[in-house]
Amino acid sequence: MAILEARGVRKVYRSGAQEVEALRSVDFAAEAGEWVSVMGPSGSGKTTLLNCLSGLDDIDAGAVLLGDRELHSMSDAERTQHRAASMGFIFQAYNLIPVFSAVENVELPLLLAGADARDARRRATETLERMGLSHRLRNRPNELSGGEQQRVTVARALAGRPQVVWADEPTGALDSETAAIVMDLLAELNGEGLTLIVVTHDEGVGRRAHRLVQMRDGLIVSDERLARVSA
Repeated sequence: MAILEARGVRKVYRSGAQEVEALRSVDFAAEAGEWVSVMGPSGSGKTTLLNCLSGLDDIDAGAVLLGDRELHSMSDAERTQHRAASMGFIFQAYNLIPVFSAVENVELPLLLAGADARDARRRATETLERMGLSHRLRNRPNELSGGEQQRVTVARALAGRPQVVWADEPTGALDSETAAIVMDLLAELNGEGLTLIVVTHDEGVGRRAHRLVQMRDGLIVSDERLARVSA
């Protein structure tokens, strides 16, 4: 059963009189517990697809359903709350708050979603420990390696126990050894039932998924079911 479904999603970027159709009536679905990788050349619409399907960006036509909720029929406040309660995000640029410690960065989305402060700290701590960062709870981002910072972003995405985690080039800023550690961690979590949508340029990352979706010129041009690769 689809946990996420997009129907005829269209996205147009406008600059003055010029229009660029970034998504052209795209249909997409992902089942609960599935790992879908999205690949394609620069400008093909990969990140736009992630942003529109997660509700970070508005759409010009179509519908996006997460469970039984249509994201783009919600008010901005409702969509933000729904996203905080049901989604996690991992970005290449980490997007950590530099003056916050690792545990404070992870607990912040929980607090914004209305969690009790004590519960938020407990969940943030437990999730960071799961990431192998029990010795880094009080460190700020500039005191962490790139791989450690990315593991903090994974912890932040997971601490709210989301239905879906979106990852946009999660290994793009990492060396190959650290990238493999992060992807092994995501594969382990996916094996426990986490639904994962990963945008990547790295074919090795892309082919670890259950499915590989290829995009070009704002369209999905192939959707291939893969034999899982363990490493």
